[in-house]
Amino acid sequence: MFDKLKQGWTSFIALLTPGENSAGWCRGILTGMGFLIILILLVGMYWSNEPAHFDVRLNAQEKLTGSGLDTVPGAITTSALIRVAETLLDKPGGYLTNDVMPPGLYLDNIPNWEYGALVQVRDLSRSFREDFSRSQSQSTEDPDLIIAEPNFNFNSDSWLFPPTESEYREAIERVDSYLLRISDPANVDAQFFARADNLASWLLNVESRLGSLSQRLSASVGQARINTDIAGESAAVQSTPSSVEVEVRTPWLEI
Repeated sequence: MFDKLKQGWTSFIALLTPGENSAGWCRGILTGMGFLIILILLVGMYWSNEPAHFDVRLNAQEKLTGSGLDTVPGAITTSALIRVAETLLDKPGGYLTNDVMPPGLYLDNIPNWEYGALVQVRDLSRSFREDFSRSQSQSTEDPDLIIAEPNFNFNSDSWLFPPTESEYREAIERVDSYLLRISDPANVDAQFFARADNLASWLLNVESRLGSLSQRLSASVGQARINTDIAGESAAVQSTPSSVEVEVRTPWLEI
């Protein structure tokens, strides 16, 4: 057995030694690199699959079943917020926006999907903190949402010290705590106020986001437009003057 090990070690050293075996050594390196590239491409294709949709009502029931709590007003929305944030971190490949190694480094579609989902998570968590959890503007903020909202707004591409995932994970835990508290009949300190003005405030923000996205998509081909930034308001002014006609175009890589 010792002779076989010695023979195998001698063959390995000979393969790495320049000379008559240099061609085989180069072929081995190129073959290994080829397999590595193919593996990275296949993993990248798998990671690029967009996460599946989910039923928001069923998701809320699953969240609360283990705790023995019923679905109360606000539980479905809160559970949906938690599920989307968890999907950012737990989907195949995990959170890719801050990756510094392939295949996450070169992927484009899923990091853009992550950013879009993250923007919605940030907007909704801000509405939770400022509107849905408060009875009026002078009421105190919820202690869990005070921490969750800024954590969701942490730098989205921090790889280390601290990593983005740890900040978002803590935010999810805080929102999950808020969900359990509003669902507990014995806890009257945490509330979700399903009022029309609270919903209107969040929808106005969504409307603004969608309006910006619509304009960027429609400008995929360059267009000359009349500047209507302050149209319809005789007393309106802007900080710096702009042309009457503007050229609007969204870069191809940003579509």
